[in-house]
Amino acid sequence: MILYFSATGNSLAIARQLAERLNERLMLLTEAVKQDLTGEKRIGLVFPTYDFNLPPAMPEMVARLKISPQSYVFTVITCGSMAGNCVWVLRRLLRKKGIELAYSHKVSMPDNSALAFGRNPNKQLGKYERVPARMEQIIRELQNESHTLHYSWFGLLSWLLGRPAMERGMIHYLGPKVNADKCTGCGTCVRVCLMNNIILQPRSVQTEQSSNNASAQTGEAVQVAVTGDRCTVCLACVHACAQQAISTNGKVTLKERQYRHQQIKLKDLLLR
Repeated sequence: MILYFSATGNSLAIARQLAERLNERLMLLTEAVKQDLTGEKRIGLVFPTYDFNLPPAMPEMVARLKISPQSYVFTVITCGSMAGNCVWVLRRLLRKKGIELAYSHKVSMPDNSALAFGRNPNKQLGKYERVPARMEQIIRELQNESHTLHYSWFGLLSWLLGRPAMERGMIHYLGPKVNADKCTGCGTCVRVCLMNNIILQPRSVQTEQSSNNASAQTGEAVQVAVTGDRCTVCLACVHACAQQAISTNGKVTLKERQYRHQQIKLKDLLLR
């Protein structure tokens, strides 16, 4: 079983390859926490790094996973450059459940969080060229059920960035903000949100209608997206919004900086 957590398709693309080559089923991690997976002999966790650590929502999800201590458990991490403390933290979380992490590796991908800092993740597409060779190594080692933890060291900076206060600051600093004036209420952001953290709410607006050269005001009900307090800063909504109505770090979203993995379509990321 390959479990994945993916906002813009990087981890989903890797998870699909693993599932196909290893003849395993594929399941979204947010759905897997609702299942009993103790009968699975092999469990793979595929997810991205967030500030050199696990996504803020992942520790809770890992704690909720029902998997057997006898399972061969591995992880493949997608990242812009470094895996940080992801392997070290995941190993510690699994050990609390009596489970040993058998294998880990990383795959470098375009960094979708670059948008939050004014950079264009689509200028990092050259990273795709190195993926096939890395994947062949990973798949060969997993087929042999290798017990090797690549990129599993502990880093002090990564540890500091993973402290709860730092994570809360990151979510506040980078958390998506909806521009209600640009939002059309299409609901795409609601459907891609991994945390079910965005809803549509009615908003009453005033529009002008002319009749016999007389101006009249009329109330029109419209839907606008509203974010909640469960954001994990995956930025799926920012990259998926067709109106570029969701900003992060106070920066207006530019269409040319919105990113999705080239092998993944928007419909593949829609959750509901």
